[in-house]
Amino acid sequence: MKALTANRLIDGDVVFWKSGQWVEGFGDADLFDDPEAAEAAEGQAKSQPTVVIDPYLIDLMESDGLWAPLSYRERIRALGPTNHPTHGKQAVGGDVVEALLHADGAARSSGRVNLIKRK
Repeated sequence: MKALTANRLIDGDVVFWKSGQWVEGFGDADLFDDPEAAEAAEGQAKSQPTVVIDPYLIDLMESDGLWAPLSYRERIRALGPTNHPTHGKQAVGGDVVEALLHADGAARSSGRVNLIKRK
């Protein structure tokens, strides 16, 4: 399963592909289980007038019946910016954020950032 993501040029926020347009919520994103459909959506996104930076596909995993990005980096991106106290999708709450926060599985590290889960 995959989803298509990018960063919006106007403000840098993370956005996700849904039905030919960019939306802010990961929970609203189109999920692709067919590699050809995912690549077609990526091609469509890249051919649009430039409103995002470098669209790309991310791998997803299932967590308690909900979908979340496989990598920690993508989970952090999906939760939204955390550098402003009033700005961030984690404030919305709900099942999508719950899946993103509690998904376990393969942790991928670039070697530049170490992420430690604290209880």
